[in-house]
Amino acid sequence: MATIKDIAEKAGVSISTVSRVLNYDPTLSTSNETKKKIFEIAAELSYDKHINKKKNNNKIAVIKWYTEEEELNDLYYLSIRLGIEKKCKELNYSVAAYTQDNVEEIKTENVQNIIAVGKFSKSEIEKFTSEECNVIFVDYSPNENIYDSVVTNFELATKNVIDYYIKKGHTNIGYIGGTESFKDKSNYVEDVRDLTFKSYLKKLKLYNEKNIFEGKFSVDDGYSLMKKAIVDLKEELPTAFFVANDTMAIGALRALIEQGIKVPDRVNIIGVNDVSVAQYLNPPLSSVKVFTENMGETAVELLVERINGRTIAKKVSLSTELIVRNSSF
Repeated sequence: MATIKDIAEKAGVSISTVSRVLNYDPTLSTSNETKKKIFEIAAELSYDKHINKKKNNNKIAVIKWYTEEEELNDLYYLSIRLGIEKKCKELNYSVAAYTQDNVEEIKTENVQNIIAVGKFSKSEIEKFTSEECNVIFVDYSPNENIYDSVVTNFELATKNVIDYYIKKGHTNIGYIGGTESFKDKSNYVEDVRDLTFKSYLKKLKLYNEKNIFEGKFSVDDGYSLMKKAIVDLKEELPTAFFVANDTMAIGALRALIEQGIKVPDRVNIIGVNDVSVAQYLNPPLSSVKVFTENMGETAVELLVERINGRTIAKKVSLSTELIVRNSSF
C-alpha cells in the first residue's frame, strides 16, 4: 500500500501538506492545482495497469458532469475519469474532455465516440448525441433500451451496510446523504442509497425519520449535518451512521471528533466509495468500496464493442465490497 510519504515525494510537497489535503483540512491554504495533483497521485499509486502498445487513432470524448473544482470536493467522479483515461492510454485511444459549457462542440467536431460521466437530463443529452454516435453513460442509465451504461449496485450495497450494523447489535441507525439535480435544474436525481435506506429500515421496523439528515455531497455539509444530528438528537444520537459518500463522511467524522464523541465507541461511521484518501483519515474510514476505476475501464470496453459493431444496448452493474476500518466495529 502506498504511504503518505510516497505521495508527498511524487507530488513534490511536504508530508504535512499531503496529510492535510487528504483530510480536507479547512485551515489549509493551498491551490486547487496542488490538491488535484495530490488526489490524482493518491489514486494512481493504488491503481497500476500494464500498458498495451497496440496503435489506435480513434478519438473518445469524455463529458464531465462535474467541474474540476467539484471533482476535488467529491473524488468519486475524478476516480472514474482516471479509470477512463488509463484504459484509453492502454488501448491507445486519444481522449478529449468536455464540460456542459462546451459540450455542443462535440457535434461540430464530428466526434463519434462519447463517454458521459454523471447525470444528464433529456435536454442535455440531446445536445451531444446523434444517431451516428456511440454513447456510453457512467453512473447513470437514462434509457437502457438505447444507451449502454455502467452503474453500481447501490441498492445491495446499502442493504449490506444495514445488515452489517444489525449483526453488530445496532438498532438506532442514522443516515447522512446528499441531493442532486441535473445541471439545467430541470429535475432532481433520485438517489438509490436514500430510497433503499428508508424502505429497508421501514421493512425491518427500525426506521426513524428523525435520524435522516440530507444536504449536498460535500465535506462542509457532512460536517454541518452531523453537528445538527448531535444537537437535535442529544442522547438519542444513533450509535451508527450510514453516510452516502466518503466526502460527507470526512466532514461527519470531524464534527464527532470536535464534539468529543468517540468513534467508533459511541458512534460508528461507514461511508461510500472508499476513495483513495479513506485509509489516511484519523480514524481510517470504513467504507463501501465502489470500483470506480473499473467503472471507467468498463465504459471504454463497452465503447470499443460499439465501435466494433455491437448494436444491442448493454447495461453493466458492478458489485461493491464493504471495507471495515477503525471508524466502525
